[in-house]
Order: sequence, then structure tokens, then C-alpha cells
Amino acid sequence: MFGKKKDIPQIDKDQLELIKTAQKRIKQKRSLYIHFVLFLIGSVAIIVASLVFDVGLTVNPLGVNWFVYAILAWLLIFMYHAFNVYFTNKFLGEVWEKEQLNKLVALQKERISKLEQQVEKDYPLISEKKSPIIASKKSNITLIVAAGENEAIGKDNQLIWHLSDDLKRFKELTNGHHIIMGRKTFESFPKPLPNRTHIVISRQANYQVPSGVIVVHNIEDAFDAAKSDKQPFVIGGGEIYKQAVPFAGKIELTRVHENFDADTFFPKIDSTMWKEISKTNHAKDEKHEYAFSFLTYERY
Repeated sequence: MFGKKKDIPQIDKDQLELIKTAQKRIKQKRSLYIHFVLFLIGSVAIIVASLVFDVGLTVNPLGVNWFVYAILAWLLIFMYHAFNVYFTNKFLGEVWEKEQLNKLVALQKERISKLEQQVEKDYPLISEKKSPIIASKKSNITLIVAAGENEAIGKDNQLIWHLSDDLKRFKELTNGHHIIMGRKTFESFPKPLPNRTHIVISRQANYQVPSGVIVVHNIEDAFDAAKSDKQPFVIGGGEIYKQAVPFAGKIELTRVHENFDADTFFPKIDSTMWKEISKTNHAKDEKHEYAFSFLTYERY
């Protein structure tokens, strides 16, 4: 693997925003509660000062004691404070402003989208279209694979056998060419194979690879990346072979004459679509644990 997984934060951005908003609301309500307590204590103090200590005894506008006006004025200030806490800051605060801004942005995006559609309709661009890859005998795409009698090709992302002559043949055939593979097959190599252009198919958007390795996201783009090669090779794994078979013109198969326990398999070769054009048998010996045959197939 080329990197460690990043730790996932326990609290995401939206949750942090909710926490900040809740903390802000708590502070607002706490300040309102303190204001209310001060209002009650202050009102009692004003009444006591007026009635007990004769403060402002002669101040009676419109025949009403002055402290009534003072308490009413303070009450209005308190009500304004409460209105801000429970209405203005709740419904017209930062969250409300963001919602309104998001609505305006959404409307603008909708208008821009409509304008873009209208422009595309009135002034269509002539886009370059990829030539469709048609499976035929003339196709230069070659599948190269070693498979057991039961089509087994690997287990746990590793080869099941070690056949030195098969590895030599693989090296000779693919040397100097583009080799197309899935991510897991690429990761089974200690390092990129020398003198070959690696094309790796991966669904990962930011898949990291060494310099010189090409990353694509589907089989069609892989073929397009190898179009300068007169004979690109597809080297695995099982799913990539399955996707590539309809487009291939040749199969270079090493048939290992044994059944194996595996988790990856090569698609069964349809004899109505493929004809065997060459075969070379190799017996079991001190260097090779299994008997095997080199077979070449071409599409009818």
C-alpha cells in the first residue's frame, strides 16, 4: 500500500457549528437571566429608596411617583433584551443570514445553469469523440495469463505457483510494451516492472503511484492510454480480464495442468469465438512443480 488511512475526526464540521451555536445561545440566555435578576433587585431598591428614604419624593410627573417611570423604562429595556434573545438572534442571527445567503447563491447557480444550457443549445461545441473499441480479430489488445485447469489464477492477491519458464515468457512478450492491470495486481509487485509502461485501473480518485505509472478509472481509458502501443497487454486481475475479453484480439495463455484452490479466476475461453493457433507443452521437472503448456489464441 502507498499510504496510511487518515484518522476520521470524531466531530465533523456541521456538528462543531451546532455546538458553537448552542454555546452562543446559552450565553445569551444566561445574560438575559442576570438582567432579569438585576431588574427585580433594582426595582425593589428604587421603590425602597423612594418610599423609605424619600429619594425623589417631590418628583411626581403627572401625579405619578418617579420610580414608576424608572421601573417602566427598565422593563422596556429588559423586554427589548428578551426580544433580541428569543427572536432576533434566534431567527435573524448568523444561521438565518447563512440560510439567506445560501438561498441567493442557489438562485444564482440556477440562473447560471440555465444560461449555460441556453449557450450550449445556441452555440454547441464540437467535441472530440473517442473511437469506440470494437472487438475483432484485428484488435491489438492481448491478454496474457497463467491459469490452472479450473481457470484459477491467484489467491490472496498472489500467484499460486512459481514457474520460471512462464515468468521468462511473460518478460519476453511484455518487454517494451504497455501493461494494463487492476490496482490489486499492481500492489502485488514489489516495484514497477522494468522497461514497461504500467497502466493501473483504480476507482480511487487520488490513488498514489510512483512516477511514470499511469492511473485511469475504467478499461476504456486504459486502452486509450495505450493506443500508441502496437500490442498492449492486459495482465490481470480477474475482474480486469473479464472486462477486457470482449475487446481483445489475442490471448497468450499458460495452462497449468492442475486444479487449484483460488479466489481469482480467468474467464472461460469460448471455443466458438477463439481458435488455438499454437501450443507448446512443458513437462513437470526439478525446476517446475507442475506440467504446463503455452497456448496462443486468436479471435475468429
